[in-house]
Amino acid sequence: MRTTRATAATAMLSLALLAEPAFARDPANVLMPENPEARAFQEAVGYATAVIAGDTIYLSGVVAGPAKGESDLAPGYERAFAHIAATLARAGASWDDVVDITTFHIDLAAHIDGFAAVKNRHVKAPFPAWTAIGVSRLYEPTAVVEIKVVARVVKK
Repeated sequence: MRTTRATAATAMLSLALLAEPAFARDPANVLMPENPEARAFQEAVGYATAVIAGDTIYLSGVVAGPAKGESDLAPGYERAFAHIAATLARAGASWDDVVDITTFHIDLAAHIDGFAAVKNRHVKAPFPAWTAIGVSRLYEPTAVVEIKVVARVVKK
């Protein structure tokens, strides 16, 4: 009896180790840019635009900053929020599904009011969690903020 149980337990453990993880980064669940240049850059650096794991969508950070000739930061913020909305849509979600936002600001005190005004045009109550962090610099030299988003979509 003991031998049978031990053999069965060993067999089940072996099968479990051979099974593929349920939330593995299956290529069908990894969103990459549709633009060939952007895709080539992300592949060279080694990151995805978003990864869908079960009912959770993890977006890589999206940077915002002024375009050449712009003095107001609001248009750059709007472009970033539109880019995030498009990525969420590709993943079957919207801003209404966002559960967490983390923002990284190079001058938090100077930019937070203008940023919050744009954010509040896109993000409505009930609000997600939001953490705003001041940093000394971002990867993109002209960026003033990077926005990282996590969304959750429950399949019905």
